[in-house]
Amino acid sequence: MATAELGQDLAMALDGALFARAAGLLEPDPWQVGLLRSSAQQKILLMSRQAGKSTLSSVLGLHTAIFQPGSLVLCLAPALRQSQELFRKIKSAYAELGPDVCPVTKENALELEFDHGSRIVCLPGKESTIRGFSGAALLLVDEASRVPDELYQAVRPMLAVSGGQIVLLSTPFGQRGFFHREWTEGGPGWERLKVRAVDVPRIPAAWLAEERARIGDWWYRQEYDCEFVTTEDQVFSYEAVMGALSTEVQPLFGGM
Repeated sequence: MATAELGQDLAMALDGALFARAAGLLEPDPWQVGLLRSSAQQKILLMSRQAGKSTLSSVLGLHTAIFQPGSLVLCLAPALRQSQELFRKIKSAYAELGPDVCPVTKENALELEFDHGSRIVCLPGKESTIRGFSGAALLLVDEASRVPDELYQAVRPMLAVSGGQIVLLSTPFGQRGFFHREWTEGGPGWERLKVRAVDVPRIPAAWLAEERARIGDWWYRQEYDCEFVTTEDQVFSYEAVMGALSTEVQPLFGGM
C-alpha cells in the first residue's frame, strides 16, 4: 500500500493535470492540461470570464507548494476580496486531497504553511504589502490587467535569484498597462495562451448569445472574446499612438 501511495505521489508531482484531478478539478479542459504540464518560466493567460482562472491558479499554487519543499508561492490580486476568494479555492483543493499528502502547520485567513517549509500567501494588489517577500518559487497574478504597474515592477525582482515562475492571468482591460504590454510586446520569453468563452465547454452558446445582446458588443468583446478593445475614454487608439512613434527623430533635450 505504501509503495502504491508513493507511486501516486510521484505521478502527481510529475503531472500537474493528474494532481488537478485529485484536487477536485475533475476533468481539466485541454488548455488546462497543457498549462499544468508546461515548464515555461513565464506564462501569460488571456482568459474569458468564467473560464476558470482562479481555479487554475489555486491548483498551480498548491502543486508548487506541496512538491517543492521550502518554496514560497505568492498569489496576488487587485483587491483583498479577490485574494480571499482565491485562498478559499486553494483550501478547498487542499481539503479534497486530504491532509496526509502534506500536513499543514500554520493556517490563517490568507496563509498556509506546510510541514516541509513551503508557504502559500495571498495578498491584495498593493506594493507596500509585498516588498517584504523574496525568493518566490511561483508568482500568481490574478486579474493582472487591473493590477497597478508599480506592483508588477515590485514583484519581478523576487524571481531574480530563485529562478521562479510567474503566471499572469486576466481578462483584458483596455490597451494599457503591463498586462497588455507583455501580451503584445513582451517577446518570445512568454508562453501565451488565449481562452475565449467559446473555447470553454461549460458555457452554453445560447447563454453567450443572450449575454452579447444584454451587455453590448464592446463589453462582450472584452469580457468574453478576450479582445484589447479601445477604452471608451481613449482619445487616440493604441495603434495610432504606436504608429506615430519613430526611432529616427532625435529627442530635443537628449543632452540634458
